[in-house]
Amino acid sequence: MRLAALLTAALLCVGAAGCRREEPALPAPPAQAPSPAASSFPYAEAGIADLQAAMERGETTSHALVQAYLARIIALDRNGPRLNSIIELNPRARTEAAALDAERAAGRVRGPLHGIPVLLKDNIDATPMATTAGSLAMAGFRPAGDAFLVERLREAGAVVLGKANLSEWANFRSTRSTSGWSSVGGQTRNPYALDRSPCGSSSGTAVAVAANLTVAGVGTETDGSILCPAAVNGLVGLKPTVGLVSRSGIVPIAPSQDTAGPMTRSVEDAALVLAAIAGRDPADPATMDNRVLATFDYAQQLRGASLRGVRIGLLRDRLAISPEAAAATERAVAAMREAGAVVADAQIPTQGQWSADELEVLLSEFRPALERYLRQRQAPVASLDELIEYNRRNAARTMPLFGQELLEQAAERQGLAAPAYIAARTRARRLAGPEGIDAALRDGPFDVLVAPTTGVAWPIDAAQGDRFPGAGYGAAAVAGYPALTVPMGHSDGLPLGLVFIGPAWSEARLLRIGHAYEQLTRARHPPTFRASVDTPPAAADGNAGR
Repeated sequence: MRLAALLTAALLCVGAAGCRREEPALPAPPAQAPSPAASSFPYAEAGIADLQAAMERGETTSHALVQAYLARIIALDRNGPRLNSIIELNPRARTEAAALDAERAAGRVRGPLHGIPVLLKDNIDATPMATTAGSLAMAGFRPAGDAFLVERLREAGAVVLGKANLSEWANFRSTRSTSGWSSVGGQTRNPYALDRSPCGSSSGTAVAVAANLTVAGVGTETDGSILCPAAVNGLVGLKPTVGLVSRSGIVPIAPSQDTAGPMTRSVEDAALVLAAIAGRDPADPATMDNRVLATFDYAQQLRGASLRGVRIGLLRDRLAISPEAAAATERAVAAMREAGAVVADAQIPTQGQWSADELEVLLSEFRPALERYLRQRQAPVASLDELIEYNRRNAARTMPLFGQELLEQAAERQGLAAPAYIAARTRARRLAGPEGIDAALRDGPFDVLVAPTTGVAWPIDAAQGDRFPGAGYGAAAVAGYPALTVPMGHSDGLPLGLVFIGPAWSEARLLRIGHAYEQLTRARHPPTFRASVDTPPAAADGNAGR
């Protein structure tokens, strides 16, 4: 089938019940390498600035970029290794790209994202596509408007390429879930080894960006859902301060901790995407803090970034995540010291003391936040009780691998006026923030804290669920503070990430320090689509590292 016909068929079929392919919940990972056409992708590892410059020189167009990425999606996500990272493509993507090309030809360029393809996690509203949160209960639900951050992306000139698969309900459904699986999208696979977990819940976004199926992506996080999949897929991921990026138009878990953020192949690209999506939104009171008005040109802040004199606190107790993570972190610390950073051991004095309170907060906030979203947008299910009942009636399709224990526990909570919830929320935020991260930074004093983001990706195991090794970012999630993961190396070809944690509203500093570390080590390598870690890698993309 010719490329144009193939793309047209794909755009018509993706997300339509009559065209969706039927597959087992966990098909065996294919052993074949990607096709030669996929391996010679002309835009492999290209960043936003690279592509913007190429468009300015007339060497490519936004329409050509969209065509190329759509063809690569067909080659790698639908065929080839079948990464299964994308739920739906935007049927207007090529038309939108052509309109942006016309603007450029007329002398109007909106900014660094003008004409750049971007992928969204499928819990973020973006017309005309569905928002499913990975749940069959929401299949075909098409909100009438865009999320606020999508409005900002489109105003900045980005082309929304499509919606990415995710851990169903952003991994807030079961206590023994399998990350990257949803009843709508099936199982997303890690492109570094197809039998390994992509982590979650922003699984498809991470895999698509890592595999060069898009230039950049936007994920969401409540606790680890940007940072973990970014780390195990060899990406940069930024979880902003809660309130820097609006949550309106995003399927929620808990407003105390929810945020959206960029997932990219470089710190510079993360800075460019963050600048586009950050901003005040009257529909999200958390964004009305005056500090949001001081949003930086984050990419400008990266110029001249250096580690010389930067005081870094190493959370050494987090090295127990795994031997591989510990060894990679020690190498990262040595490199930063060599570059002039001052690194000393640090400790969050309250480490882990917030765990029970955090769970209580998430369970208590979930129902009111979710039901507000569902009712405002006239979704197919209007309440948590309806969702639970839908899953029970359709258990063979919705719960073939794991149940909905977290949904059921959330249904039992007494609401936001319950004394137990109020006490837990206050205690968790205090223990993780002022008495946790802030205390550790002050005791150094340190400019930033670092730790391994998590361990290497674990095998996908439908019977046992995730074998999560632990993480270095939990305090930032609970405190609502920013955290940035940057690639720091590999073990058996599987990526490892280093997380940088700072106080509230310190995104500019984290990006500057993370960029300096990234330029020093250049640890990211593109995936090679092995069937498993025991399988020899296929040839990497020809333009890797450009």
